[in-house]
Amino acid sequence: MADSTPLLLSQSESSNESKQPPPSLDETIEHCIGEFGVAQLFQAILVSFAWVFDAQQTFISVFTDAEPTWHCTSDSCTSASAICRLPQNSWAWDNPNDTSIISEWGLQCASSIIRGLPASSFFMGCLIGGLMLATLADSMLGRKNLLFLSCLVMSFSGSFTIFSNNIWTYSALKFVNGFGRATIGTCALVLSTELVGKRWRSQVGVIGFFCFTLGFLTLPAFAYVNRGSSWRNLYLWTSVPTIFYSISVHFLVRESPRWLFVRGRKDEAVSILKSIATAGSSGILMSFSNLELRKESWNVDTYSAIKILLKKKWACRRLLTVMAVVFGIGLVYYGMPLGLAKFVIQSLPERHIQCLVRATSLIGDILPRRQAEQKGFSPRFHHSNACTAFNISLIYTLELFPTCVRNSAISMARQSLVFGGMFSPVLVAAGSRNRFLSYGIFGMVIGICGLFVICLPETRGKTICDTMDEEEYNSTKIDLPVVG
Repeated sequence: MADSTPLLLSQSESSNESKQPPPSLDETIEHCIGEFGVAQLFQAILVSFAWVFDAQQTFISVFTDAEPTWHCTSDSCTSASAICRLPQNSWAWDNPNDTSIISEWGLQCASSIIRGLPASSFFMGCLIGGLMLATLADSMLGRKNLLFLSCLVMSFSGSFTIFSNNIWTYSALKFVNGFGRATIGTCALVLSTELVGKRWRSQVGVIGFFCFTLGFLTLPAFAYVNRGSSWRNLYLWTSVPTIFYSISVHFLVRESPRWLFVRGRKDEAVSILKSIATAGSSGILMSFSNLELRKESWNVDTYSAIKILLKKKWACRRLLTVMAVVFGIGLVYYGMPLGLAKFVIQSLPERHIQCLVRATSLIGDILPRRQAEQKGFSPRFHHSNACTAFNISLIYTLELFPTCVRNSAISMARQSLVFGGMFSPVLVAAGSRNRFLSYGIFGMVIGICGLFVICLPETRGKTICDTMDEEEYNSTKIDLPVVG
């Protein structure tokens, strides 16, 4: 057993601590919130809606940083000429200059490093923010407060972006935007699932992924409505609603009662359970008043969650295993579309590519279907499986780790996905001479990484734990894989 003290101890049972397993909050909370009511549905949807704004800020640069189309204004110019080799007065943009940062700041001839700086700054901010902020949800701030602050930082940085007057200021604000955005998805997933019972945990977790898709689909609609207008309008349309959403999170969203109990805030936890509990749970809630609450002794600073995950052998083993699996998913999640794009460019005439680019949702069906079926694979099908695997892996990860370290563990898993995405272009480039080599490497890597799942316990239908002691006790019974 661990050195830390179990979370809840009855006065009469404290002397028998060494003979009995650490008591669990989950069974009691299940009686209170096991039935899915209107209050829980409202909380789940409101919290998960943060994914909408997350998706919009993630992909907004596709429209604001794109190079606009142009046309010739003199006989010395031809549309096939390189724009940087033409005299400035021989061509003009099809739309007003402020429709894109490229045309407004004259970046059409800048190096790829300069033009890609805003997007790189954004994802660098995501990486650093994910590493620095993740543990705050398990320590001092909690899930709700970190979600509120993350959305607020993302919304204000997006709003301030409209005042950018050069690429450097714009890139700095994109970094702040990514830094704030880094923990939104993790906090929303953890908080929404901790407000419901085990029966509805998976269903509620999926709401966030649907909301992310909704944000991804609404962004092109906003861009279409604002076509021909300043790129600043798109940031305004996506950032201002996020400010109002942040305010609603602060006043309407409930904190996770599990996290409150772990942090020793019993009265607040009971109050929240009463507000979302189903009828007939009042007697169960009264039993909390007869319990002595003790905080875990290891949870003393901001980064205690990461330290305990690495210190405990069973926790470190699970974390590294999950990260290995998600790393493989990240290779396919980011690499398959990139490899498919190279396959498109190498296989089709340019005019056909232009048509397909304008109908990106049909690329996976139109382009490689005939060739792919002949070779026995479908890139779009594999990418769809990667998306599903990633969604399931996050829900599975939150069931593998107790409340006191859950947010940190999921954040580490998401960072592993990002690292997998960083290596995917290398594999695509390695298979550039053989268009099927990349897919073979992807299949081999994901197959090897997927084997690590055998080392993890099954969590379906099981209660989630709240303390390290509780999870450690249960891990001695379920960590070994079941055969047969």
